[in-house]
Amino acid sequence: MSQSNKDFLVELGTEELPPTALKSLSDAFTTGVEAGLKEAGLSHGNVVSYAAPRRLAITIEALQCEQADKEETLYGPPANIAFDADGNPTKAAVGFASRAGADASELQTAPESHGKNAGKLMLQRTIKGQQTTELLAGIIQTSLDKLPIPKRMRWGASRVEFVRPVQWLVMLLGDAVVDGEVLGLKAGNTSRGHRFHAPGEIVIANPMAYQETLRSAYVMASFAERSALIKEQVTAEGKNLGGEAIIDEDLLDEVTALNEWPVALAGSFDEDFLRVPPEALVSSMKEHQKYFHVMKDGKLLPNFITVSNIESKDPAQVISGNEKVIRPRLADAAFFWDTDRKQKLESRFAKLENVVWVNKLGSVADKARRIGALAARIAGETGGDKALVERAAQLCKNDLVSNMVFEFTDLQGLAGKYYAEHDGEHADVAAAMVEQYMPAFAGDELPATQTGTLIALADRLDSLVGLFGLGQIPTGSKDPFALRRASLGVLRILVEKEINIDLATLIDYALEGDWKTAPKADTKATLIEYMLDRFSAWYGDENIPTGVFQAVRALGVTNALDVNRRVKAVFEFSKLDAAESLAAANKRVSNILAKNGGDAVEAKVNGELLSQNEEQVLAREIAAKHQALEPLMAKGDYAAALNELAGLRTAVDAFFDNVMVMADDKAVKNNRLALLKQLQGLFIGIADISVL
Repeated sequence: MSQSNKDFLVELGTEELPPTALKSLSDAFTTGVEAGLKEAGLSHGNVVSYAAPRRLAITIEALQCEQADKEETLYGPPANIAFDADGNPTKAAVGFASRAGADASELQTAPESHGKNAGKLMLQRTIKGQQTTELLAGIIQTSLDKLPIPKRMRWGASRVEFVRPVQWLVMLLGDAVVDGEVLGLKAGNTSRGHRFHAPGEIVIANPMAYQETLRSAYVMASFAERSALIKEQVTAEGKNLGGEAIIDEDLLDEVTALNEWPVALAGSFDEDFLRVPPEALVSSMKEHQKYFHVMKDGKLLPNFITVSNIESKDPAQVISGNEKVIRPRLADAAFFWDTDRKQKLESRFAKLENVVWVNKLGSVADKARRIGALAARIAGETGGDKALVERAAQLCKNDLVSNMVFEFTDLQGLAGKYYAEHDGEHADVAAAMVEQYMPAFAGDELPATQTGTLIALADRLDSLVGLFGLGQIPTGSKDPFALRRASLGVLRILVEKEINIDLATLIDYALEGDWKTAPKADTKATLIEYMLDRFSAWYGDENIPTGVFQAVRALGVTNALDVNRRVKAVFEFSKLDAAESLAAANKRVSNILAKNGGDAVEAKVNGELLSQNEEQVLAREIAAKHQALEPLMAKGDYAAALNELAGLRTAVDAFFDNVMVMADDKAVKNNRLALLKQLQGLFIGIADISVL
């Protein structure tokens, strides 16, 4: 490596960093440093990030040790006003030189080759590049200042702020310490090892020795390496137990962020706890203790796998300690389970009267009653079982006031399902307790039962109408009630479950609910526009061009299932060779009709006035297509209909190539306009393809 390029290391030592944020903090830190080096014009080689509970670090290979010199040209006022008759600099020249930090004698006049600046005063100079060591502390500090930290803290008497108190700073360029200060810390070459195995200071000889030096002090600095090791160890422990360890990626990231020297250990708990729903046990192990659970043949085993941050000489003691800790957690879950089942799920409804859903929109009980009425109405139109839907609505929110959900909030719905099954409720009603929350995120599965589908649909529609009715409309950055997700859920349910009811009708039904505060007058119009915008985003994710959806939206169709069928048909049509020509022709037709009466043009063609062959052929083909389209349109087969219309290309092209629409004879002109009106009518029944 040349003397002009050296390896660089920065390590910021801290108190234990927030485990759920460690990965994102590390990524942002690295991105910020790279951006700072780029802005400074410093070239470098490979960049590697390190992140452990007490440190954020980066190594950079072959970092340029000095900025390149830069040539700079500054232009001032016109030269003809810069000097007086005696050749002395005027105030304009002196001022320009002063601002540039130069002497007036250094000024020149820009030649013709300088284009628009020719004839102006000019100062050419070389700006010497700074040493990289002079820039590094500022680049590091700027990156740390920009980290995504919601709330920074101070410690001691210091005015410095960071996510956690900082303890040490290593900055090495080659084997030399960079003279600089970051977050109030003077840079050095000493790091610290594992808090228990190697608590003393350790010297880092050079940047490329960083990882192995820390490893010798029981610190595995690489987040990715620790993650892979934990995954391997936990998987192996699961196999040793005769099952499969379930490794949730978020939990894996959190455990990786909690350990510098991970060692996986397996423990067990009393089999009697397996009578409790497995989700409650898993929640206890995962959320509170950061344990991985083990499954065999679809059933939970009475075991857990913990990841210790020490290599114990007596692992049995560590395991025993963890078993003692988890026992009261599982005992709590068992107590809640046993206590909740002593009263029926339906008996909890009265408590919902005292739980406010949204201020001005009443209680959760009010919401449940509206869901029941709305879902039953939709069931009447879709062939659903009204009795099951009404029963599901009466029970769907009741588990929110159970002991289990109060302690384990992520079990809402699941707890209700278990309690409904215990009470002997219909299988579809029990399933709806969980299915009401589906889909919970993009790509999530939809409810399987019709009862669950209608409860999920009614619940989201009720939220959308109620909150839009109060003016609580999401913005680009704020959506506290997750209405964007709710609207996408409604659209997915309507489309994928093929519920053929217009959005406008569904919103009308919801508006007729028993509202504590009357929804605003423009709620329906605003909500429909908002939901159609979500459709646009949906198709964007499917790589369907915006113009395809806009071609359908232009018609004002608000039936989600129908919109989707049209969009998919137009998308396939847009791939045909004839599509571009016919779209252009439709655009031309729209423009001609708009200039000649538009909606007032009647689509009545007089065959006797069709004098040219091309208009006669087009008229015959339009009539034939009209007949062919009737059965296709009746069953909503828009794809087949557009495929049929693609056959008009030749006749349409020939018409526009050879027929003058705006004939001198008014009757002929109006007849040709009527023919174009018929042509437009064939397409406009499906989409306004002129938008394409």
